[in-house]
Amino acid sequence: MDGVLKNLKTFDAYPKTLEDFRVRTTSGATVSIIAGLFIVWLFISELSAYLTLDVRPELFVDTTRGEKLRINVDMVFHNLPCSYLSVDAMDISGDHQLDVDHNIFKKRLDTNGNPMAVGPVRQDALGTGSKDGKETPALPADYCGSCYGAESTPGACCNTCDEVQEAYRKKGWAFVGAESIEQCVREGFSEKLKEQAGEGCQVYGYLLVNKVAGNFHFAPGKSFQQHHMHVHDLQPFRNLKFNMSHTINRLSFGAEFPGIHNPLDGVIKNNPREREAPGMYQYFIKVVPTLYEELSGRVVGTNQFSVTEHFKSLGADGGHGLPGAFFMYELSPIMVQFTEHRKSFSHFLTGVCAIIGGVFTVAGLVDSFIYTGMRLKKKIELGKHS
Repeated sequence: MDGVLKNLKTFDAYPKTLEDFRVRTTSGATVSIIAGLFIVWLFISELSAYLTLDVRPELFVDTTRGEKLRINVDMVFHNLPCSYLSVDAMDISGDHQLDVDHNIFKKRLDTNGNPMAVGPVRQDALGTGSKDGKETPALPADYCGSCYGAESTPGACCNTCDEVQEAYRKKGWAFVGAESIEQCVREGFSEKLKEQAGEGCQVYGYLLVNKVAGNFHFAPGKSFQQHHMHVHDLQPFRNLKFNMSHTINRLSFGAEFPGIHNPLDGVIKNNPREREAPGMYQYFIKVVPTLYEELSGRVVGTNQFSVTEHFKSLGADGGHGLPGAFFMYELSPIMVQFTEHRKSFSHFLTGVCAIIGGVFTVAGLVDSFIYTGMRLKKKIELGKHS
């Protein structure tokens, strides 16, 4: 047994020397301290790299079909009252969403941009049911208001000002003469327009559209289709100037994921030329479908986008068009996938061992070089004295 142990000692790659034969130097201590600090710094860097997620991008053709595109929006129009504003969406498949009233909310803002006491209301609930802040009297059970020739079927009733406007819109008629329409007089339609003059409006919520190229826009006046054309009725606001200056608090296509950047978030548009004539703000957006796969395996389907923009002044310089903020988007056929990865523990352990071994080896070489140099210097000095 003793022979086996004696033979085993021959494989010792780290032979020891007696304590009495070891020489400790100041230079060696200095090198050791510096090497120790260097090892600690490299270890912290390696640990940080191990704990940090690595996100790897991939590109491939988008083969998804039949999905809906969610557009999240939060915008503030500084000088356009909520009752003037309409939100519309349309796409190349022929789908039109006029005066969108689902999942879109408006909040009235005072001249300083602060929310008014009136809470946010849905798009379809604006301008109905009250006059000067008071509820209108209840109508008789058998009341049937006139649609003034715009009824879709004989005997159809229009009991509110909004219903009259909707009947006009379906007919493709401009809505004029609100002062002579009983329902609008009862609800104070004209008074509300005057009362809200100078106010701002915050529009927020989301739109669900087909996943094809299209556009959505914010513009004054009720919208309708006439002879296959998209038209906004500005007759109720004649002789008024529209200032479409705005702030985009948020605009995104789909869900958020870590590291996403929406280039229009926080953008403020206030063109001085709008003091002379209204303007048309146009945003041309390229949407890139995106998948983000988390370390847990959960996949988030969303979109990124790039944008270019253009401002067109209307009226004073001879330009024609509808004042508003227009967002034209098209989808890229290429999809991006981001996948989270983390280094394996074995990779981390290998790195730590390499750091410790490498630094100690280099430090040993440096210490040996310094020690040999100092001994050589002493020998030369002794030779000179002798």
